[in-house]
Amino acid sequence: MTTKRIILVEDEETIAFGLVRALTKEGYDITHYASAEECLSDSKPWDLAILDWMLPGISGIELLKRFKREDPKRPVIMVTAKNTSQDLVQGLDFGADDYVAKPFQLTELLARVRARLRHDETTPASIIQLDGLTIDLQHQVLRRGAIETHLTTHENAVLQYLAQRPGQDVSRQELLEQVWGYSPTMQTRTVDNQILKLRKKMEINPGRPRYIITVHGVGYRFVL
Repeated sequence: MTTKRIILVEDEETIAFGLVRALTKEGYDITHYASAEECLSDSKPWDLAILDWMLPGISGIELLKRFKREDPKRPVIMVTAKNTSQDLVQGLDFGADDYVAKPFQLTELLARVRARLRHDETTPASIIQLDGLTIDLQHQVLRRGAIETHLTTHENAVLQYLAQRPGQDVSRQELLEQVWGYSPTMQTRTVDNQILKLRKKMEINPGRPRYIITVHGVGYRFVL
């Protein structure tokens, strides 16, 4: 098995030292950068990134957005002292695959790293055909005729979760827990926002959706 390469962008040396040591002990090839600029000067490929939100110079969020424009499938975990629900939602909306608030337990971060890399390895190739619309879950692409529309990591994960349960009612809380890995009691519009974005990309008339139906008082249903 190829050793997974992780990049860590963290300006706090104490935190960086502990993470590098722990991730190395776990068997990962880990490279630490003290700034986004230092990270961007290295073009070596990587499998997962751990980014501090507040960095000197280019922020972690700006680096996240750049990474996701280049390759939306590569997982990124944000580590930050910003720990309100609003901050969490903002990070996820910018494309972060996971979010760990400081101070954190090292075992929690290691578990999230393992989960993200495992998810990346086991996501099945899948093609779904729907009345002229082709959903390519492996490559995170929608195709309608000659038009291709790319999906973000979370849009793809939500769509895959729903598509694996056609005709079933899936609650917002279930999606929040299963796709994002967060408490189902959290009050957030993250799921609804992702559904709206998916409908704009999938549906001919997003205002009258054909494939992702709202189940009032419950959540959503995927219709083949």
